[in-house]
Amino acid sequence: MNLLDRLAQLNFQLPDVSRPGGSYQSVNVRGNIAYVTTQFPVWNEEFRFQGKLGDNLTTEDGYKAAALCALNVLAQIEGNVGFKHVEGLNHIDIYYVGDGTWDEAPKVANGASDLFAKVLVDKGKHSRAIFGVAHLPSNFSIGLTASFTLLSE
Repeated sequence: MNLLDRLAQLNFQLPDVSRPGGSYQSVNVRGNIAYVTTQFPVWNEEFRFQGKLGDNLTTEDGYKAAALCALNVLAQIEGNVGFKHVEGLNHIDIYYVGDGTWDEAPKVANGASDLFAKVLVDKGKHSRAIFGVAHLPSNFSIGLTASFTLLSE
């Protein structure tokens, strides 16, 4: 089953592929590794989940934001590489902005991890790191980077 069929089966769809906001590539391929630049909770150019977790956003909001970031990662891979060329997901880095007292980052990170597991099944197994940061661009609460191994051709 291809990625788009699997997404449809799970009632997900990919957002539009965003363009870089600077002098870089959204997906950079080196050898058989594809590195996806930071994706934010954006749905077809609509910014979502802006603010701080524990302040104006809940842990559930953060979970949804991380899942949306993961959908944007998949859109970048499909749009720039083609998922048929992907062996699997390697690693994700999740960046979040909290209010200083909020401490449920692993639950938020599960939004991305759960989505990758549901959509990619075995290809979605990955390691991850979670980082609290003071600020993200456009007041986003979550950012996500990822790397994938590509099939040898």
